[in-house]
Order: sequence, then C-alpha cells, then structure tokens
Amino acid sequence: MQYRNLGRTGLQVSVMGIGAGGPSRLGQHDIVRTEAESAALVLRGLDAGINFIDTAEAYRTEEIVGAAVAQRDRSQIVISTKKRLRGENITRTELRAGLHDSLRRLGTDYVDVYHLHGLKPEQYDYYRQEILPAMQDLRQEGKIRFIGVTENWSGDLAHKMLKRAVHDGCWDVIMVGFNLLNQTARESVLAAAIEKDIGVLIMFAIRRALSQREKLKTTIQRLIESGEIDPQDIDRENPLSFLVESGAAPSIADAAYRFCRDEPGTHVILSGTGNPEHLDANLAAFARPPLPPEISARLKHIFRGAHSVTGG
Repeated sequence: MQYRNLGRTGLQVSVMGIGAGGPSRLGQHDIVRTEAESAALVLRGLDAGINFIDTAEAYRTEEIVGAAVAQRDRSQIVISTKKRLRGENITRTELRAGLHDSLRRLGTDYVDVYHLHGLKPEQYDYYRQEILPAMQDLRQEGKIRFIGVTENWSGDLAHKMLKRAVHDGCWDVIMVGFNLLNQTARESVLAAAIEKDIGVLIMFAIRRALSQREKLKTTIQRLIESGEIDPQDIDRENPLSFLVESGAAPSIADAAYRFCRDEPGTHVILSGTGNPEHLDANLAAFARPPLPPEISARLKHIFRGAHSVTGG
C-alpha cells in the first residue's frame, strides 16, 4: 500500500480509502450483509494496509465503522465523516449536535476530518460565513482535527462550489468527483488544491459506466451525440477495450482506479464494496504500477472534452 501526506494536514494516508457510502454501503444496501460481516470487511481492508475510512451521517454506516475501529489501534486510523445538509440551512447548534451523534456512533472522541456533505454552490456563502467558524470552534475543542467540504457533483458538474472553496483556502480537505470519463476537475479544482496544499479525496473513481459494459456503451454514445467525444477516437461497440487488450490492465475498473491514483493532486481514492473478493481485487489494482504513459495520454485525449457525465 502506498501512503501520501493529505495536503497540509500532515496526515499519512493510504492512497486507497474505504468508502462506506455509495451503492454498497459496506454491504448494507445492495448485498445486505449483517453488521458484523460489514465490520469484518472494514477490518479486512485495515489489515491489508488501508488506514483511511470515509463515512457520513447520511450513510448510516458510522456504527459499523466504529465497531471495526474499536478492534484496532484508533490512533493509526484516519476517520472522515460528514454532516448532512438538508434542504434548509443547518444551524451551528445542529452542526454541533450532529458531530456529537457521529462521535457516539463511531465510538471515538474525535474525528480526523469532518466535512459539510454535498455543499451546493448557492449554499456556499452561508456555510462559509456562519458554519465554518463553528467548525473551527470544534477543532479548537479537539473534537475535529481538520475541516473538510464535499461537493454535490451530479448537481454541480462544473465544480462551481469547490472552485470557490479551493480559492478561499480555508478548508483543509476537499472531496471532488473525478474519473477517466470526466476529468474536468484537473484544471478547475486540482491545480488550485495543489497550489494551496489542500488534501484531496476522490469520489466516483468507479461508477456503473466503468464496471458495466452496457452502461459504458450508453455513456459513450451519449458523449458522442453531444459532441464531447470524437467518434474516431473510440470503438463504440467495445469502448475502452484497449485497456485490457494492450495488457495495461486486467479490467477497465482496475485501470480506472490507477488513472485516478496517479493524477497529480490526488491523495486518497475512495473505494466502496460490500464483497470481500471485490475488496481484494481493488487492493490488487492499487498495488499495480502506473498505467503506461501512452495509455494515460490516450485516455486524456479521448475524454478531453467530456463534461456532462459522472459515470453513474
């Protein structure tokens, strides 16, 4: 397992992080495992060298994460969780109560990174002015080590909120949507994050279009029809098959994880699963070397104009 400094936080984090949300939620959503089985899955990842876990109030997996962390050395694990933002703006009191509830469920007295979850562009001013100071107070009290914010990528494809957040430089960590199908964050977010030494978590490295052949074909066709992909650059019937046929990767998903892992400015690539075998396959992907330069260059060329999809 590779480790990196999470921006200016100084936290040493594994490049692969356990994502406790998404469609699997550690097996609590799509597979429906027992909570003990899900906790065992987290432990399997920790024992393989992962030290970063991302969860959230909204995922309903904090207690599972807490049950797993209780069986290992808490000081060696970086826990990231998030406060849900409902339709109406939350108050400072609600923020504090939400954090205390998360701490209780996680069975810890501090979280390493506490985020505002899925902040929308139109909400930014309120949360920057009214809620960020409350988060800073909680950090002073030792309940939060670092302050983060995550975007609502499906509703903010242009990364409008995060462009403001990285410019302000007051957030220690951000979570941004980025994958080989939509690389727009490279210039709009990652470049500024590198300059300001902000910790970067990548979500959506793998979505259905990168793990399901028919979904990928549909997505590619949509991008061709919108003029975002040149049809001369890709095989419509077997899109991205060159990744496997060239020997660069055993699967498209494998290549997709490595593409994100080696993008400058990224620190943790989140990977969610509810299946031990799938977890092992993802671990194997992160252990492989970088994609050949010509393959990475080809992926950047094909999707250079893509901006309207997330891969979901």
